[in-house]
Amino acid sequence: MNLHRLLLKRAEEKRPVRVGVIGCGKFAAMYLAQAPTTPGLHVVGIADMAPDKAHANLDRAGWSRERRAARSLGDALDTGTTCVLDDVKALVAHPAIDVIVESTGHPPSAVRHALLAFAAKKHVVMVTVEADAFVGPLLARRAAEAGVIYSLAYGDQPALICELVDWARASGFGVSAAGRGHKWLPHYAQSTPETVWDHYGLTAEQARIGGMNPQMFNSFLDGTKPAIETTAVANATGLTPAPDGLDFPPCGTDDLPQVMRPRDEGGTLHHKGQVECVSSLERDGSPVPRDIRWGVWVVMEAPNDYVTRCFKEYGMVTDASGRYGVMYKRWHLIGLELGISIASVALRGEATGCPTGFRADAVATAKRDLKPGETLDGEGGYTVYARLMPAAASLRLGGFPIGLAHGVKLVRPVAVGKPVTWADVQVDATDDVIRFRRAMEQGFAPQAARAAE
Repeated sequence: MNLHRLLLKRAEEKRPVRVGVIGCGKFAAMYLAQAPTTPGLHVVGIADMAPDKAHANLDRAGWSRERRAARSLGDALDTGTTCVLDDVKALVAHPAIDVIVESTGHPPSAVRHALLAFAAKKHVVMVTVEADAFVGPLLARRAAEAGVIYSLAYGDQPALICELVDWARASGFGVSAAGRGHKWLPHYAQSTPETVWDHYGLTAEQARIGGMNPQMFNSFLDGTKPAIETTAVANATGLTPAPDGLDFPPCGTDDLPQVMRPRDEGGTLHHKGQVECVSSLERDGSPVPRDIRWGVWVVMEAPNDYVTRCFKEYGMVTDASGRYGVMYKRWHLIGLELGISIASVALRGEATGCPTGFRADAVATAKRDLKPGETLDGEGGYTVYARLMPAAASLRLGGFPIGLAHGVKLVRPVAVGKPVTWADVQVDATDDVIRFRRAMEQGFAPQAARAAE
């Protein structure tokens, strides 16, 4: 609870935290809308392969042209303004920059950018959670070897869940389950970019004005983003998935302690210490009272009768036994909160969530019957969605990670609802990112097996 004070100190010393942003889409624009009102911070450069689109997003975010008029990174440092450029390597290599924010949303590129940053001794805040979901454990190891910090992005749900889990454990509570809310019905798994806005509750025009990408937002709806984000949470916290992945039980905030306890105690969990998502819709499509669609939660267990009584005395929402209670944040503000990660990494040397092992995986799964010769179009598209799996199960199956399932051709048929495997696709085995993923699979396989025990 001292980040603002530390930022003010850096401002007073005229020694701001210097930030480079890679990718200027919706998430980055939300962060950049807040950056001008954050003391002790200087966004030196924004690298995007389409600078004109970056400028359009900065217009939406309220940035004046003068604020981003720097002709070079050196000019930005001299004038306190920002340079918009298309050269990622120049941004990452600049010695004055402290923290790199990776927000391209393109997993292979995000991996390459993170590795470049580690080589340049830069801290990385990984907004592209898809990259963390398929190689985060090895990225975290590479960052530690380089003596820098690799962090999940605060404001996005995984980092917020990690914070709640850490709070519960540091307070002495056992964690029964933790996760996020979601608007979910089983048939959403087959949603495409053409159907997303009807399901999402927005018009196409509202989405256009908001700069929302239909394929990206479809990845939220069809269950892909929840699978990716709970993969990141499991790998960062030690919580683990159920064998069949996410169940999305309908549940509001008041029912979380009752629902998020083991089945043999009247709940829905396969085991204590599980990651899960709850739905804001009943299976018939009716709304759940006091839903937590936009938020995050942790259900913790009182260690003894005295603490159980304290739960009651202080009005905590509990299950019928009084032993399981819930803490939650009903909304999250995505990029508007990202500055917490940047300040934490730069000023406290602490990540806001970081993988500690390979316990879960987000595996590409067929949305419809797929034929040989078809090309996978990635998360939120027309061909595949992601399924959360225990890492050991994914390794036994040879599951193909959703983070690589874009522009890849099938060589074997895959039936609807079945996972795609490495044997089903044609890949370039010499590709650096594929080799990085394969190295992680090999290096972390023993740990994944132990996590499944």
